[in-house]
Amino acid sequence: MPKYLVQASYTAEGTKGLLAEGGSGRKEAVEQEVRSCGGTLEWMYFAFGDDDLYCVIDMPDDVSMVATSMTVRATGAVRSRAVPLLSVADIDAASKKSVEFRPPGA
Repeated sequence: MPKYLVQASYTAEGTKGLLAEGGSGRKEAVEQEVRSCGGTLEWMYFAFGDDDLYCVIDMPDDVSMVATSMTVRATGAVRSRAVPLLSVADIDAASKKSVEFRPPGA
């Protein structure tokens, strides 16, 4: 199953919700949302800095990840981005692929 690193920042409204229900409430909400699209939450950490939240999520496919991402963003409570994660085996396979490429000017 594809893995994604999700980085998120709460808006002022989202932060009010976090203060009201705490971190455990948010984790349960994320788990429910991800599960509804056939995925699982591998881990979730809150942070301070540019991003408020980091998660690793397993999803069945890109479409499921985009569906959850659009649903969350549509609330206006969170700004987020999902980064596809590649395994060591993925990189090993990619390094063995033959690619035809002509550099510019060659």
